[in-house]
Amino acid sequence: MGFKMGIVGLPNVGKSTLFNALTRTAAAQAANFPFCTIEPNVGEVAVPDARLDKLAAIATSKQIIPTRMTFVDIAGLVKGASKGEGLGNQFLANIREVDAIAHVLRCFEDGDVTHVEGRVDPVADAETIETELMLADLESIEKRRANLVRKLKGNDKEAQQQDRLLAAAQAAIEDGKPARVVEVDAEDAKAWRMLQLLTTKPVLYVCNVSEEEAAAGNAHSEAVAEMAAAQGNAHVIISARIEEEISQLEDEEAEMFLGEMGLDEPGLDRLIRAGYQLLHLETYFTVGPKEARAWTIRQGTMAPQAAGVIHGDFEKGFIRAETIAYDDYVACNGEQGAKEAGKMRAEGKSYTVKDGDVLHFLFNN
Repeated sequence: MGFKMGIVGLPNVGKSTLFNALTRTAAAQAANFPFCTIEPNVGEVAVPDARLDKLAAIATSKQIIPTRMTFVDIAGLVKGASKGEGLGNQFLANIREVDAIAHVLRCFEDGDVTHVEGRVDPVADAETIETELMLADLESIEKRRANLVRKLKGNDKEAQQQDRLLAAAQAAIEDGKPARVVEVDAEDAKAWRMLQLLTTKPVLYVCNVSEEEAAAGNAHSEAVAEMAAAQGNAHVIISARIEEEISQLEDEEAEMFLGEMGLDEPGLDRLIRAGYQLLHLETYFTVGPKEARAWTIRQGTMAPQAAGVIHGDFEKGFIRAETIAYDDYVACNGEQGAKEAGKMRAEGKSYTVKDGDVLHFLFNN
C-alpha cells in the first residue's frame, strides 16, 4: 500500500512542472496560462529508501522492488471554485479521492510567469484554496444534515452519529477553521472518514522557490513555515525547476548537480518523507535471494494486517512473523547471522510492526 497525494495550487505556481519532475514524464502540459491541467494526471513513483538497497546487497537479491506512491496533478483552483468557477467542480471531485494534499505555493519572483492574482503572496494563496475548500464543505454539510432530518426523527443511531459529526465540522468551519481541527474519538473515526470532507485531508505545503534559493529558502517560504507551524501542518522547500532538471539526468550527473546547488538530496525524497510523516506511514521489508521488497503500512499496524498487505491469505492464516530489526540485519550481515546472534524473534498476532522490520510470515493455507 502506497498512498495517493493530490498536488493542488492556484494556476501558474509550478504544479505541473513539479508533477512532471516527480513522475519523470511530460504527461502534464506545463504552460503559462490557467487551467492547462484539465484532466487529473496520475503518476506512480518508486519511494526511495537507501535501506532497501543495503538489504538487497547483503542478501544478494536478484530484484529490488520499492514501495510506490501515487501523485495526482489536479486542475488549478481559482477564487469561486466552490461555486463552480473555473474548473471548480472537477477540482473538488478529484480532491476527494486523495489521502493528502500537497499544496504547491509560489514562493518565487518571476515577471515572465503571470500570477493569477497579480502578486506573489503564498500565505494569501494558501488561504484562497483553504477558503474554497471550507465553503465547499459547508455547502455539502448543510445539504447532508437537511437530508438526515427524517432519519433523526426515527431515532436512527447511524444518522445521529453522522449528524453529530457533521455539526462538529460545521461549527469549526463557521469559526473559520478547517474540519481537520475537530478532535474525533476512536469509535467515531471510521464514520468521520466516511464523511469525506475536503478540509479533513492532511496538508503538506510545498514552497516552490527559484533555483538559487532551493537550499535555504527565502522570506516567502519562511512565512509559509510560520503558517504551517501555527496550523500543525508540514512544509517542504523545493525548486520545481531543479527537480525537472534532475529528472532528465543520470544518477551520477544528478548527484553532481545537487552538490553544485548545495543540496544533499532531491526534493522528491523530502516530499515523500514529509508525506509519510503526515499520514503516519512506515515501511517494513521482505528479503531473500529472489527479491528485496519494501511494503508500506500505517503506524500501529499489527503483524497479521501487515501480512495482509502482501496477500489476504497471509492475514487469514497468520501463524507468526519471524522478525529482525533493520539495524540487527545489517550488523549481523543477514538473516543467518541474525539467527546465530539471537536477533531473530518469533512474533505473534499482537505484535505491532516497527519501521524497518525485516519480516518473514508463516501462515496456514
